[in-house]
Amino acid sequence: MHDHSPQPALHIDAHEIEEARKHIRTYLIIGAALMMGTLLTVWASRINFGRPDINIIIALLIAGTKGFLVAGFFMHLISEKKMIYSVLVFTVFFFAALMYLTLWSMQAKNLIHMQ
Repeated sequence: MHDHSPQPALHIDAHEIEEARKHIRTYLIIGAALMMGTLLTVWASRINFGRPDINIIIALLIAGTKGFLVAGFFMHLISEKKMIYSVLVFTVFFFAALMYLTLWSMQAKNLIHMQ
């Protein structure tokens, strides 16, 4: 048998629809920016900027920008509270410190390599 009981009506007002359109537009713009960032990465990888460290810095700037867009908009960190930003700042600080220590330890003149 079929149940012909009335279905509850969806109550969606114009404000909710406009808000959803705003979010979808933002996601499409960020998605397009990420695609452009990928094309920029491929283009920049084919250019010799004279020194390898300049190439690495440019690649990291592009990747950092793309990472900010993903974390900020797709992960909604752009509208989060101070605690999230505090954790993010500490993470970036400790990551940079560990990268510095790694690069520092690889230099032959450091005490870590002396016997």
